[in-house]
Amino acid sequence: MIRATLPFLFVTLACAQSDPLISGLEAFHKGDMPAAERNLRSAAKGNDPRASAFLALTLAATGRCDEAAPALKQAYRSPNAEIARLSGLAFVQCRLASGSIEDAAAILNELKAKFPSDADVLYQSARLYMRAWNDTIYLLYQKAPSSFRVNQLSGEVLETQGQFNEAAAEYRKAIAKNPKALNLHFRLGRALLMSTHSPEVLEAALQEFQAELALNPSDSVVLYQIAQILQNRQQNQAAAEKLQQALELNKDFPEALIALGKIRTDEKKNDEAISLLQRAVKLAPRSESAHYSLMMAYRNAGKMAEARREKAELDQLQKAPEGEFTEFLKKLGEKPPGQ
Repeated sequence: MIRATLPFLFVTLACAQSDPLISGLEAFHKGDMPAAERNLRSAAKGNDPRASAFLALTLAATGRCDEAAPALKQAYRSPNAEIARLSGLAFVQCRLASGSIEDAAAILNELKAKFPSDADVLYQSARLYMRAWNDTIYLLYQKAPSSFRVNQLSGEVLETQGQFNEAAAEYRKAIAKNPKALNLHFRLGRALLMSTHSPEVLEAALQEFQAELALNPSDSVVLYQIAQILQNRQQNQAAAEKLQQALELNKDFPEALIALGKIRTDEKKNDEAISLLQRAVKLAPRSESAHYSLMMAYRNAGKMAEARREKAELDQLQKAPEGEFTEFLKKLGEKPPGQ
């Protein structure tokens, strides 16, 4: 049987070696770009769309985007999914290299529509947004260095780095330049809260939130933040009033529903608490706080079957994930999320 198949195998290998397209593809996948280009140029003479597409990919991979662009532009709309995906990704990289961010964004939007779960497409999208963010920040600092927006942006960046005192200082500079700009007092108040919960800082944050509310009375998130400070001071009735106002402005505000539900539970208004917390769970089904608060409201109302159901939901949410990554964490001595 082995002897019978050998001649066929030799013929197949000989055909592969004599076919410039197959040889070019093999060289491309091995990373041998000179051999890939040589063979694919030969194959492309026969007007094979695969040869033209992979020749363009080879040119792009070796930095010759200008030469590759026309073929890539045609190939990324190919009916062949893999050719379309690879050509589109290469075209995006070429457009980014030339600084054509808008062109790259348009191509990526098409790719995301075709391949919404593709890791390479999503990765390139992330790179694009980071590039656009960095370029825009550079322009902001270059063109309008004295603008309050520069201080605001600096504060937001410092917040992400956990430098809350420094962020607060930048927000204060921004407010000094434009005291009527929306969102600045809110950002300052939040940065203060993130730094510490001392009575002095809570009072300063409250003043900032009240200043924001004076500028924008319809801001439900500011009302929620004010309510949180009032709760911290044990002023539950005043906090409940602010939460009611927040929910009148935004009825689908799960955090406000949870906070008000807890207050109603403490006041033994179990039916109202349950109604509020059921809405919160529906809006935020993966919120541990919502399920826990609803479980306690059911328990206080004597509805033990419902309380057990919420306990089961809570246990499921808190259950450590299983799988390869969890096992990997265990080997490193790290705790998986939820433990």
